[in-house]
Amino acid sequence: MANPLEYHTVARAIRFLKEDFRRQPSLEEVAAQVGLSPFHFQRLFSRWAGVSPKRFLQFLTAEHAKDRLRDSAPVLQAAFDSGLSGPARLHDLLVSTEGVTPGEYKTLGETLTISHGVHDTPFGPALFGTTPRGLCHLAFLEEDDTTASTALGDLSEAWPGATLLHDPQKARTLANTIFSFRPGIGPLQPLSLFLRGTNFQLRVWNALLRIGAGSLTTYGRLAAHIGQPGAARAVGSAAGKNVIAFLIPCHRVICEGGLPGAYRWGSDRKQAILGWEASRLQSCG
Repeated sequence: MANPLEYHTVARAIRFLKEDFRRQPSLEEVAAQVGLSPFHFQRLFSRWAGVSPKRFLQFLTAEHAKDRLRDSAPVLQAAFDSGLSGPARLHDLLVSTEGVTPGEYKTLGETLTISHGVHDTPFGPALFGTTPRGLCHLAFLEEDDTTASTALGDLSEAWPGATLLHDPQKARTLANTIFSFRPGIGPLQPLSLFLRGTNFQLRVWNALLRIGAGSLTTYGRLAAHIGQPGAARAVGSAAGKNVIAFLIPCHRVICEGGLPGAYRWGSDRKQAILGWEASRLQSCG
């Protein structure tokens, strides 16, 4: 797994590239922005993304997002129609979902024990929450205690009747399972998601699971897929309430015009994840 400090260095580079991609800044210029020599920056970035900074830059432009959206539409529809998660799911995990029962929804997790812990990921530290029935929470954090406390508060607020148990070892196991992707390696182990949401939210989240890595869609297309073509705004709201980052890939939904758009855990992180997925898929191909 990548060192999380690498992500923060790379994120700074991505912010610079996002603002100045039209100029196609040189390797030397980007390296100077993050305080590294061109040689060390090239090595760090290539190790993190699987491709060179120059190649990665192509994945950050709005025109690329538009092209990916146009190219992916038939593939995405085929994946939806066949009930598959997509033609090339990046981390090759078997992900299933289970919603809470009406009784469990009413009691807000009473009698439920949620193990939680913070562990590093390629995109910074994250809070993991898991139950005997599956992962129920995954939230990216920034490098400060306030954000971690807020994330834990969000977990407690979502399941106010549950008992929270600090278990950093479980968090570590989950992080290694989810993010230790290597080309050519099969499923590390199946993952189950235990979700608490309205019926509409669960439909949107399950639809998001069918968008494979390297594919993009829009809220309008997602709304049409679940049979409510006029509900793009409601779909966007449901995606924004997704509490399982990365695995339920709301980062793969972009604006109708092709721009990446907002993301619950930050637009810079969204672009980093999209570029990371695209570059890893290319390195596999």
